[in-house]
Amino acid sequence: MAASTHWIATATAQSVLERGGNAFDAACAGAFVLHVVEPHLNGPAGDMTAVIASADDPGRPRVLAGQGPAPAAATIDRYRAEGLDLVPGSGALAAAVPGAVDAWLLLLRDRGTWTVGDVLSYATGYARSGHPVLERVSLTIAAVQRLFREHWPTSAARWMPGGAPPAPGELITDPDYADLLDSLVAAADAASSREAGVEAARARWREVVGPAIEEFVRTPHRHSDGADHAGVMTADDVAGFRATFEEPVTARFRDRTIVKTGAWGQGPALLQTLTILDGYDDDLLDPSTAAGVHTVAEAQKLALADRDVWYGDTGTDGTASGTGAGHVPAGARADHVPLDHLLSPEYAARRRDLIGDTASHEIRPGDVPGRTTPPVPPLRTEYTTTAPAGSLPGAPSGGAAAGVGEPTVPGPPAAPAGRQAHPADDLPPDALGVTRGDTCHIDVVDRWGNIISATPSGGWLQSSPTVPGLGFCLGTRLQMTWLDPASPSALVPGRRPRTTLTPTLVLRDGEPVLACGSPGGDQQDQWQLLFLLRVLAGGYTPQQAIDAPAWHTTSFPGSFWPRTWTPGGLVVEDRLGDDVIAALTARGHQVVRAGDWALGRLSAVTRDPSTGLLGAAANPRGAQGYAAGR
Repeated sequence: MAASTHWIATATAQSVLERGGNAFDAACAGAFVLHVVEPHLNGPAGDMTAVIASADDPGRPRVLAGQGPAPAAATIDRYRAEGLDLVPGSGALAAAVPGAVDAWLLLLRDRGTWTVGDVLSYATGYARSGHPVLERVSLTIAAVQRLFREHWPTSAARWMPGGAPPAPGELITDPDYADLLDSLVAAADAASSREAGVEAARARWREVVGPAIEEFVRTPHRHSDGADHAGVMTADDVAGFRATFEEPVTARFRDRTIVKTGAWGQGPALLQTLTILDGYDDDLLDPSTAAGVHTVAEAQKLALADRDVWYGDTGTDGTASGTGAGHVPAGARADHVPLDHLLSPEYAARRRDLIGDTASHEIRPGDVPGRTTPPVPPLRTEYTTTAPAGSLPGAPSGGAAAGVGEPTVPGPPAAPAGRQAHPADDLPPDALGVTRGDTCHIDVVDRWGNIISATPSGGWLQSSPTVPGLGFCLGTRLQMTWLDPASPSALVPGRRPRTTLTPTLVLRDGEPVLACGSPGGDQQDQWQLLFLLRVLAGGYTPQQAIDAPAWHTTSFPGSFWPRTWTPGGLVVEDRLGDDVIAALTARGHQVVRAGDWALGRLSAVTRDPSTGLLGAAANPRGAQGYAAGR
């Protein structure tokens, strides 16, 4: 079974399974296709995280960490000297070291069975021969076309070769990326074994991509603050990165084990929320009722407050691990993320006591014994740039530019004052109300029981100028860091930004039974939480849970530039119902209606260990996600 955010990627993964490849071969092939067919949502110079379990050791899930760190020259002092108070949302200064390609190739080497050439053949074919461009890609290019023409000429040449954005359904190609993939295959084919071939391809990637990036980012170019800056990434930064397999962090909920990344990602915040909610009866966990929405949203706010104060790439070797509540490895540094405390039942009980009958409009992080609580991030309901009016495409006076940050689901055309800003506000009016993603996701499970949930992102076409000769651009993950040395997610050379990428694996009695995930930036785990509550506590099937009305809170500082928040904010699908929405408003939630089918882009695969029966489900919103299998 395979499920993803694009039907071509799902079809690719299923094709690999049909030809005898395992789930990891299939996910790799599908992921490289996602680079080509969803370029507005991810790219080769972006990042990815995955959680996996192998059939030969199902009770020991692992995290595949394809999140690159900050470059060696990316210091707070350097960025402050550029006149910045936030890391920009677009441009090369926002780029972490590319991590996605190396991670996928590491997975192929250690867990796959196919050769580099076989896995990459699908993506190379679509890049060289073409594929029909999505309407969302056309709309994205249209939204940033002025930026491309006036400031990013390499992107204009790449995405508007005829002087205008491609029409939906038009066949588009990426010959530069196809050439790069061919060079990886050539390096692999010259090696003595399949594994050595994968290593040769990884080396070739670094040899070609690093120097091209260093040469290109030396030239200043427009960033989201309205000024021109040069990037700081070098070939040495690219050459020094190696993706890794790491121990996950886990928590128990309703007799299931939920598996997430360490606190260098936001995943443990979902575990914190579930640990708080595990103390309630099922009738208070229904995300379709006013009482359920209120209870779940208030628990999420508490966990997200802890995320924004305590989380970062600060633990021993970057992560904490455990099989029940999270446990920090022996020898952790004094600045480690205190997951052993934050995931404990005792702490959850104290946090549960803070949930009242009305919506909180505060940021309420918890205390950790023996530790000084780091500062709460700046709380801004609005953010203005120094850019003059009209200097950024689609931007209001002093407002945010199109293409910055991580696109989320658009709100209504006339956004209420103080609503969390996002770049979808800059889309043309006819694009509003249409589901807009920000990342990709793919889940695969095979006949043997291998399973993977993976979330590729970053390097979307509107994040920074296209690098000549590569056919893609850098990502913007460093915008999740703060230019404040007191923050656990401060910008530090060699340290990973606290990513929002957060795939999920669920175990029952030591066997994987479910893999799921979603695009959505800060909403990824919020939408997954609704899905998990409906499946694990509500008795929904995975497809029913994906189809059910979705919602999320915005009552926390956003992880993406310009990092604003809406106190008490709650964005809901209208299908939640007028009575429920009215009851939530009466409880003090600042409700924004997003439309009937606007929120969430989940996919999932399942496996019943007792029968071997497999299943899959995908998001209908936007008519783009697809699930397949037999």
